[in-house]
Amino acid sequence: MKTWKALLLAFLVLLVAGAVVVALLIHRGFRATTEPSRFETAIARTVRDFAIPSKERTRQNPLEASSQNLNDGRENFLARCANCHGRDGSGTTAAGQSLYPRVPDLRATKSQDLTDGELHYIIENGVALTGMPAWGNLHQMPEDDIWKLVLYIRSLRPLTSQEQTQQAQTTASAHYVGSQACAKCHARIYEHWQKTPMANVVRDPRQHPDAITPDLATNNVSKFSKDQVAFVYGSIWKQRYFTKVGDDYFPLPVQWEVLNHKWSKYVVPPSGGDWWAAFYPPDNMHRPTGPLCDGCHSVGYDIHTKQVAEWNVGCERCHGPGSEHAAHPVRGNIINPSHMDYVAASDTCIQCHSQGQPLSNPIEGKYYDWPVGYNVGMKLQDHWKLEEHTLGAPTNFLYYPDGTAHKNRMQGNDFVQSVMYRRGVTCFDCHDVHGTGSYAQLRKPVDQLCLDCHGPSSPNGPRPATIEEHTHHKDGSPGSQCVACHMPAIETEGPPGTLVHAHTFKFITPVMTEKYKIPNPCTSCHSDKSTAWATDAMRHWNERSPWRVE
Repeated sequence: MKTWKALLLAFLVLLVAGAVVVALLIHRGFRATTEPSRFETAIARTVRDFAIPSKERTRQNPLEASSQNLNDGRENFLARCANCHGRDGSGTTAAGQSLYPRVPDLRATKSQDLTDGELHYIIENGVALTGMPAWGNLHQMPEDDIWKLVLYIRSLRPLTSQEQTQQAQTTASAHYVGSQACAKCHARIYEHWQKTPMANVVRDPRQHPDAITPDLATNNVSKFSKDQVAFVYGSIWKQRYFTKVGDDYFPLPVQWEVLNHKWSKYVVPPSGGDWWAAFYPPDNMHRPTGPLCDGCHSVGYDIHTKQVAEWNVGCERCHGPGSEHAAHPVRGNIINPSHMDYVAASDTCIQCHSQGQPLSNPIEGKYYDWPVGYNVGMKLQDHWKLEEHTLGAPTNFLYYPDGTAHKNRMQGNDFVQSVMYRRGVTCFDCHDVHGTGSYAQLRKPVDQLCLDCHGPSSPNGPRPATIEEHTHHKDGSPGSQCVACHMPAIETEGPPGTLVHAHTFKFITPVMTEKYKIPNPCTSCHSDKSTAWATDAMRHWNERSPWRVE
């Protein structure tokens, strides 16, 4: 009898508790914006894990973590997963934070502790009662593509505290070994890198007989012989020639304009150009490349010995000294910019792709045009300041009035102003300095690259249903390319007609041309038309706010 009463009492308590919970839920309502409790999150995760068959849990990824497989996985992730999980896997996206339960952080320990088989099963079959779709049968994702996704998700794992400690210790004790030491394990990456401009900034014509592009006999500007050339600098826009005197290199007073196929004088004027020219005599033979160039064109330039660990932008320029990693390759004894926050990651590139000055200048009596003392992993702001700009000031050597760079090698000055940068996009979201075949080392054709994040009707824009509706140009035409309007080629490389793309991603309106004399993409292409014509045409674009046109 007592047992019966106890059971009845327990039942009544549960009934009342259930009624209270139901009443609270009805009062509160069901909203995806409600933050799931820890209890709900734990239950949802347990149910998900329970639903995975035991034989699936033990499956091993049959693919190796090669650079190609990881890149393929990355492309799949961006196309299928990033809208909810974010490009970095954090899940902090508008879609991810609006789902119930929330999209998991793929970098977190609980996600990374899942086996390869468990990750594969979730991707293939989805998760019931959540926003996770089944990418297998319904979407016809090949088996290998799912495994590549698993590889990429594994690569998102941040360094553990132990690995972070190891990395700090390694940075202090390791030394440079040269890019050749990386080739043993990273043969494919090394092979691609060797063909990039990064690997060929300066070349010794004795080792590379093809380094000098023009016929020296055609030089009527300032004669020199091949024997005088210690290094050839550049090959895409212009080519300059360095001669060696003692331990220093000096630029000869002549350059070859690659696109214009002509020789011209090369000397930086004392004023109206680079800031450092005022502190050096107006003679190239008194302007050594060490303080003005070599810190960015090498690995480990020593300002005291004037020696380098390696010429050109080698592996260790971005990954730090590699002696310990070459001897014992693990994640914790090498720097990988992809594991850094977006500021430090992009600073790896901005250190040299920017115009600025060291915080302390001169340094031991010399003026340097690169961030002396900075190594990857440090705070660039502790060593380098970007050139300042006054909004609205007339166009000068460095900037247009709106702050867009006026000259090349200012991609960093541009980029830090952009919405892209503020949203955590990094340089290597678009570029792969290991080598891709395009001169800018883009990860894929430029329009495909942009449309990964900015497809029609995307929350990131553009809002119209098709690209043609957004650009008002025929799909596939030059005027329909994303870069034509958002990255106009208006930044000079020096020689006439050699222009590179801006990296602010701002659209420069024809009205800005009228007010501030900044070239706009409309009349730069339609050179036979006026700015008034372009402004009037845009006023008839129904999806475009008239306030954005003026």
